[in-house]
Amino acid sequence: MLPLAACGIPETGVVEAGEPATGVLQPGVTAVPSETAPEAVPLVKVPLYFVEDGALTAVSRTVAAPGDLGSTVLMLFKGPDAQERGRGLTTELPPIAVAPTIRTDGTAVTVQLPRTAAGLSDTAVDQLACTVAVARLRQDPALGSAQVTVEQPGGRLAGRSSDDCPSGAARPSGAPAETAAAPDPEAGRGTGGSVGGIGPTGG
Repeated sequence: MLPLAACGIPETGVVEAGEPATGVLQPGVTAVPSETAPEAVPLVKVPLYFVEDGALTAVSRTVAAPGDLGSTVLMLFKGPDAQERGRGLTTELPPIAVAPTIRTDGTAVTVQLPRTAAGLSDTAVDQLACTVAVARLRQDPALGSAQVTVEQPGGRLAGRSSDDCPSGAARPSGAPAETAAAPDPEAGRGTGGSVGGIGPTGG
């Protein structure tokens, strides 16, 4: 066999073809996962108001910040967890399949229940309004107070102020029972268990 030079073909070494392609792994090489940690989402505690021995009791739950009123309300409608039920906490809020519509305007918050929602008792309105009012103040402490209007199917309205809600500190979900301070009986709690504020209106 004749050498390549004898055939007019020059002998060459390795031909450089530019920089290797990025993103292409060599055979047998495994990609190393990025060690960049995901950005941590801050967590905040918000109180959910349940019922214990006929009075509102606040239980602290942890949610992602900034506090989302809609997520807080859905958590409330799910009711006490198994541990809380074991301590005697109950709820008068019925289950809902559709999230309520929540509108905020400064200190005013309107919670519009879906048309498929069942009517709420006064105590259920208290639970919902106090939970929303305190969560709103956690969003913007500079407000000082919050006024919540609950709009039920059929146009029935009920209003509550954060000033009428139990002022006791919310206990952690796993803490021993310690009922939050009950509102003044003369402040408007009637046979239906209303905390006070603006009573039900409409039909």
